[in-house]
Amino acid sequence: MSKTAKYGGLGALAGALAGAAIDHNNRGKGALIGAVVAGAGAAGYGYYADQQEKKLRESMANTGVEVQRQGDQIKLIMPGNITFATNSDAISSSFYQPLNNLANSLKQFNQNTIQIVGYTDSTGSRQLNMDLSQRRAQSVANYLTSQGVNGANLSARGAGPDNPIASNADVNGRAQNRRVEVNLGPIPGQQYGQPGAQQQAPQQNNQFQGNPYSQYQ
Repeated sequence: MSKTAKYGGLGALAGALAGAAIDHNNRGKGALIGAVVAGAGAAGYGYYADQQEKKLRESMANTGVEVQRQGDQIKLIMPGNITFATNSDAISSSFYQPLNNLANSLKQFNQNTIQIVGYTDSTGSRQLNMDLSQRRAQSVANYLTSQGVNGANLSARGAGPDNPIASNADVNGRAQNRRVEVNLGPIPGQQYGQPGAQQQAPQQNNQFQGNPYSQYQ
């Protein structure tokens, strides 16, 4: 049984009891309302992430971006053939649409930690690859915040050739390893209810100012 189903079921039971107690004269109706409201809320981040994952899969269809679910974490894998040109940290034209879709999702589902990680293959020096992957991750972060994504819970780092997902011994494997990953997870201590009812996290001043990418919206 999934976490969402387990805790959602317990919440629904509690809600049914609460609803029956509140509406003594119309106990059946009160129990039903209580079950629906409390069940959704008690499911917590699992329910929230289920809805976010569904929307992301819809918006990333046919873009080349892979959406994975690993427990409470949602991972988006953005392959090198759509992200950046060789040895460049300038966003490729084919990358703007997936990033715009992601930005729209992160503004709707705005209660995540957002970790952006850049990766390279093993060709060249480690220091060069670490620097390049850091710049690429930062380029993605800069673009997302320029589109209105709150940077308060966003981080960017370069991992260079670490954590390969394929062999670096052949061309196809190296191409898979050149990627950007966006990892979404729960904010520690955050209370999660129904998506769409969440409050906007407070905006904080950060290094991402202005919108140099407005022509790509």
